[in-house]
Amino acid sequence: MSNQTYRGTIAILTGGGDVPGLNPAIRAITIRALREGYRVLGFRRGWAGPISIIRDKKADNTPFVIELTEEIVNRAGRTGGTFLHTSRTRPSHVKKDEIPEHLRQKYTSELNDLTPEVLNNLEFLGINYLIPIGGDDTLSYGVRLYSEGVKVVAIPKTMDNDVPGTDYCIGFSTCVTRTISLVNNLRTSAGSHERFLIIEVFGRYAGYTALLPTMAGAANRCVIPEFKFNIEHLAELMVQDRNSSSSKYSVLLVSEGATFTGIEDMQFTNQTTDAYGHKKLGGVGQTVADKIKELTPKFNNGHAINYISQNLGYMVRGGDPDAMDSIVPMAYGNLALDLILKGIHGRLIILRNGRYDNAPLEVITSSKKIIDINQFYNTERLRPQYNSFEMKPTFIMTGG
Repeated sequence: MSNQTYRGTIAILTGGGDVPGLNPAIRAITIRALREGYRVLGFRRGWAGPISIIRDKKADNTPFVIELTEEIVNRAGRTGGTFLHTSRTRPSHVKKDEIPEHLRQKYTSELNDLTPEVLNNLEFLGINYLIPIGGDDTLSYGVRLYSEGVKVVAIPKTMDNDVPGTDYCIGFSTCVTRTISLVNNLRTSAGSHERFLIIEVFGRYAGYTALLPTMAGAANRCVIPEFKFNIEHLAELMVQDRNSSSSKYSVLLVSEGATFTGIEDMQFTNQTTDAYGHKKLGGVGQTVADKIKELTPKFNNGHAINYISQNLGYMVRGGDPDAMDSIVPMAYGNLALDLILKGIHGRLIILRNGRYDNAPLEVITSSKKIIDINQFYNTERLRPQYNSFEMKPTFIMTGG
């Protein structure tokens, strides 16, 4: 910290899935805050950090919270992931076997609200402002804390890009960049074997990570959570695409949350749920691939067409951020400090129509952000609409 008058303490945490761009955001907040006279703490493992603090000056709380310095954040600031680590902990819904050891006699229900502990722990640590960085799940608990009187400034992060109120969430650009690159790499195999290339990508409720790469030319077709499609119609389109190509292959992107007629719910890898009630998605890409192969003889003179099926999964999460996810987190971090220096809180840092701004924190829980299929998705052709681009945001269909 500089020799300026001490202004107070700011705490940062990262929750939910990791994405490239989290460490640049932590770095930006920390360096600016230290230079403005703040002390900066980083909670470890998302919301698991604030519930685990032992309120005893002699206790070692370093597994749960650390003091951040320029040296620490500079070392990690250009890398992917989050050096503070993350979790899907939800302090208002903590299972009995996940209660911190020192609180187990106090909280004995199967599901426990540890918000009183969080509030007391923030006070114990002398935290004046809290900056959670996460998706709508992580940030929805930030809204809860704000309603309890905590000064919260939130930063949106999720590769699905589905936090309401903002055109852009940290991690989205790297996800799209990687998706396009990885699909293009796999084209050589699909073309060599004259197969379908069927790729499953992230996207529980919103299909941005499938629709935008398709719009950019990475795929012939895409299916998204916002529209329940007809698998037979998709098979017909895929055969047409393949047979009209001189290289004899076609590409399909499948959002993990997509469903089709006959499959009435999303597909899950297992039935266990996280603290926010979400089951782990996965497998719809393979199901679609198998079903399309089964249907192809009907549209290909009686001959089945084989496929290459790949779930991109964590390959689009890991590694370093691209340019967008290096620049935007830097700006978001400084925007958070701009508000704090003015004594403003209860806000979500956003990008809207190419301009940095902020919005009321409550926008996070006020609605779901999904694709407007009437405007951006051709439900007959199962691909993006390519019209009316004037005055659209940088990422076309990602308006908050």
